[in-house]
Amino acid sequence: MRSLYFSVALTLLGALSLSLLAFTAISDRIERKFINPVFEVMDQLELESAQSAWDKDGSAAVTAYMDHLNHMFGPSHYLLNSNGIDVVSGKSEAAFLPNPPATLSRGFVEGRFIVTHRSADGRYWLLSVGPHQPDGWEFSPYYFLVIGVTAVLCWLAAVFVVMPIRNVTAAVVRFGQGDLSARTKLQRRDEIGLLARSFNDMAESLERLLLSERRLLEDISHELRSPLARMKLAVKLARTSTDPSAALDRVEREVNRIAALTAEIVEVTRLEGDPRLLKLDSVNLRELVQGAVSDCCEEVEPRVCNIRVDAQFSGQVFCDRELLRRAVENLLRNAIRYSPEHAPIDVLLAQNIRNVTITVRDYGLGVPDKSLVQIFEPFFRVDEARETDSGGVGLGLSIVKRVVHLHHGTVAAHNAYPGLRVEIALPR
Repeated sequence: MRSLYFSVALTLLGALSLSLLAFTAISDRIERKFINPVFEVMDQLELESAQSAWDKDGSAAVTAYMDHLNHMFGPSHYLLNSNGIDVVSGKSEAAFLPNPPATLSRGFVEGRFIVTHRSADGRYWLLSVGPHQPDGWEFSPYYFLVIGVTAVLCWLAAVFVVMPIRNVTAAVVRFGQGDLSARTKLQRRDEIGLLARSFNDMAESLERLLLSERRLLEDISHELRSPLARMKLAVKLARTSTDPSAALDRVEREVNRIAALTAEIVEVTRLEGDPRLLKLDSVNLRELVQGAVSDCCEEVEPRVCNIRVDAQFSGQVFCDRELLRRAVENLLRNAIRYSPEHAPIDVLLAQNIRNVTITVRDYGLGVPDKSLVQIFEPFFRVDEARETDSGGVGLGLSIVKRVVHLHHGTVAAHNAYPGLRVEIALPR
């Protein structure tokens, strides 16, 4: 079947048909096994009563008894002799009797419902003649009811099954045509809802990966243009300069810049990839921060500044140790880079009801208020003219933001007057 509508309709029709056949078989079995034996006992009692009335008081008693049965049960009742002759009227009713050796019957004969029962000695028959068999059109309302119920069920199936699937299909088609924002809006909790949520999750991951790859190419093409141009110029100067050592130093700085840029771009791309790559574990936050501080000490000494750690929280956090350590190191290096000489850098570990916080503050110039959010974007630098030695490549805080978001936390920057304060909040 090419259409799910017809498949559902045929499935429902088949289910209803099988149910009808099953109910008919069950009804027939119940009738034969439980209901008919009761009626047969009643027929036997009626026959014995009619035979007794005939033997004692003749046709008048039989007529009165048959009128009583007709009044009670509706159909016409007769007492027949062994040849099928009515003992009261003398009319032959043998056409209604079953063929030998049957001694009773119940069913339609010549369009009328007939019940016969023979006495044990074979001398008499009890005959009950019901009304004519009903016309098939008398049941037409029930037929239309079944058809109507089937149509309603098909419509409900279309609304609750087919249409949601078509909505998911439409979203898949739009996504496949390049609309990376295509999502389904189904809120169901059944298998169709699970399908919709699975598609949304898949689309979210693919959109993130595709946008990451697109931005990676754009960023690489943009950021490599300047250092490559400067390297090209430095190489030319090295060939013609009387002091090639200075030109080679410039080439080395540009090579280092490109290497750092490439490493951090790869890191950002990896973080924007599959979040399932996270290696989550219970980590002592104080030890992690102290380790990051130790690694940054060699960068502190040339600037004659010191890092002060105030660990008001020394418990465990659930995180990827290496990623969170990288984020803390990036914060510290960023603070060191923009901290004045002889100025301290403060690191505070604290906690509240919901979060554990890591705060890093320097005592530099800070950043313009309008740039407090932008500094976490890739390749954003407050001073676009900074060189490698002072400004970096603009990816450190971007990596911090992505690491924190992967841990379901938040990161924010505030001017501390003087300096900049960056706070990471992680769920407890």
